[in-house]
Amino acid sequence: MLPELYHAHLSEKFTRGNYLLTILLIQVVQSIKEVTLESIATKLAMPIKFESRRKKVQRFLSNDEWDLDNVWLSLVIAWIKGNVKQNNIIYLAIDRTKWQSNNILMVSMIWRKRAIPIYWQMLDKQGNSTLENQQLVLTPVFAALSDYSLLVLGDREFCSVTLANWLREQKIDFCLRLKKNVCIKTEEELWTELKRLGLEPGNSFFNQEVTIRKTAPVEGFNLAGKWLGKYRNITTKEPWYILTSLADLQAAVDTYAKRFGIEEMFRDFKGGGYNLEKTNLTGERLSKLLILLSLAYLKSIIQGIDIKSKQVQEYLGRKTEHHRKYARHSTFYIGLWGESWVDSTSSNWQVVVELMSLSPHKLPNYQQGLRAMRLILSAL
Repeated sequence: MLPELYHAHLSEKFTRGNYLLTILLIQVVQSIKEVTLESIATKLAMPIKFESRRKKVQRFLSNDEWDLDNVWLSLVIAWIKGNVKQNNIIYLAIDRTKWQSNNILMVSMIWRKRAIPIYWQMLDKQGNSTLENQQLVLTPVFAALSDYSLLVLGDREFCSVTLANWLREQKIDFCLRLKKNVCIKTEEELWTELKRLGLEPGNSFFNQEVTIRKTAPVEGFNLAGKWLGKYRNITTKEPWYILTSLADLQAAVDTYAKRFGIEEMFRDFKGGGYNLEKTNLTGERLSKLLILLSLAYLKSIIQGIDIKSKQVQEYLGRKTEHHRKYARHSTFYIGLWGESWVDSTSSNWQVVVELMSLSPHKLPNYQQGLRAMRLILSAL
């Protein structure tokens, strides 16, 4: 089953045949947790030869209708507007991921300690993105979410003062981590590298209206510095220097920390979820495959939210201990594996029934589990 939003949106975008094939492809990706063409074709439920299935998937993903703006951007924006109130701030993380010859620049919305992809660009070179690349992926997102207050988060690749200036011109707040060799002008009118400011573990500072960058200086930004103290006897290797439009230290540090949700999302895309790095696709074909992966990813999150609201997530993963700061399993994980658990039980139902009959003293526990299974099924 797909969320109602998917049915309404995809049936409008595609012919009936392509709409039905999209449903099958999303279900296959959820089932096998891989996005290689061969794996998808192997599992695709169509009574044709394997090579015909593989070519069918290949042709479908090359279809002009299967477009980032047409299919994914419009759907995810509709979902955001249905789930995020307009008086809330939307935190947008910009980041880049790479493997082999692939280099992807992506903008995502931070959501419940994870990130949800919104827009991306396949870079045609190795190495860091340029300001132009960054503007190309951010501009469509700003336009689509113009009803919201937005805040952009970026790591040291996105520490460009020029990017910060552009965001300020767009009236977009930001927290961008600076490299430690960036220079600022001190009160003594001297240019000093950030690493020479004397910040030590457990300490912090907040400077307002700093002048930054020795070549072509720019004024008017705030600078937050924070070196996190020990956690479980481990000291972080280096401090955060954050260029920001926010007005105080704690807000800047807490906000920047949200950025790590996009790293968790990339882990979900790769070895922790869909094994994206196993695909041999590149360029535009890989970008189109990412649309399918994103549809499956958001579906898992939607299902996970529903399952958690029914309070049956303990049937799908280990219980979170009281001393843990964060849950053991994300909403994405609960949604992804909830479907697998129900499918596995259903396909082996006769064996399961016989196994339960051998332990009649555990019947109350089994009844609770069957109730949980029905609730999980209702969320799928």
